[in-house]
Amino acid sequence: MEKVLVAMSGGVDSSAAALLLKRQGYDVIGATFKLWVSEKTDREINDAKGVCDKLGIEHHVIDWQDEFKEMVVSPFIEQYMSGKTPNPCIFCNRKIKYGLCFDLADKLGCKYVATGHYAKIEYNKDTDMYELKKAEITEKDQSYVLYNLTQEQLKRIIFPLAKYEKPQIRDIAEEAGLAVARKSDSQDICFIPNGKHMQFIEQYTGNKLGNGNFIDEKGNILGESENISKYTIGQRKGLGIALGKPHFVSKINPKTNKVTLVSDESLLYKERILINSVNFVSIPVQSEPFTAEVKIRYSHKPAKATIIPQENGDLMIEFAEPQRAPTSGQAVVGYNDNILLFGGTMI
Repeated sequence: MEKVLVAMSGGVDSSAAALLLKRQGYDVIGATFKLWVSEKTDREINDAKGVCDKLGIEHHVIDWQDEFKEMVVSPFIEQYMSGKTPNPCIFCNRKIKYGLCFDLADKLGCKYVATGHYAKIEYNKDTDMYELKKAEITEKDQSYVLYNLTQEQLKRIIFPLAKYEKPQIRDIAEEAGLAVARKSDSQDICFIPNGKHMQFIEQYTGNKLGNGNFIDEKGNILGESENISKYTIGQRKGLGIALGKPHFVSKINPKTNKVTLVSDESLLYKERILINSVNFVSIPVQSEPFTAEVKIRYSHKPAKATIIPQENGDLMIEFAEPQRAPTSGQAVVGYNDNILLFGGTMI
């Protein structure tokens, strides 16, 4: 039997992944990563252990708290403080779940690594490349957060949930007697459970974040703002200032701690953006312009665009129609139908 290491969070998706792989005849080993000190983390570890006991499979708890702080939390804070809006799950997938996890799999003699992500991998004989694709039930698709995967990694990854809907997964887990079958999904960043980014940064760094000012496009001060870490491009609600009509965040300046507001929402739309830290996932590195459907955030509807490779490896993306509030620090990915072609970070 082939050995497979399943990254188990204590939730229903990764638990069902382990269950399905065992039914398929794999020698399954479960691993739960201790990344953060909290009561929730302890509950998740206990839930994952309970599932492994129920399935009769080996379970390991791996303490990667130091690595998580260095590879995920610190970059997240650094980018937020520079006026960007990063996605820490991208960092975690690249460095932890599909970085350190492969080292662990090798130590445990596992040929494959599996997670409970809703995505799909297929080998294309014509191109001799593995292709990362959207899940068959695209409403649940999570390929967006996986764009950093390499060909060597895709060769060893299994996504057991690729063809399922979430209700099906819950039913499968419940029929197997797994206690996590009806466990609610986690919606927050794991180390910021209340969604209060500024408060977290202050507590984590021990530094009080200073207030700034709201300004208009001409630089006129409109009123006092909180620290820039509280705001993101395109934001309208929760600004904490009354100006007689709706205003939107259009710019964030980390050097001056000033937040530019506009009342004309059309000013948020951009025809082109630039991304760096590019990874070509399912196709070779491109040097000539090509077309793709591009997502500028997780919930964004893919938009038609022309992709223009730059000499330094960056990609210029020119949209067929302007897109609302592209945001520095966010992950940007490009698809051809259901195939994820590339991904990078908006500058």
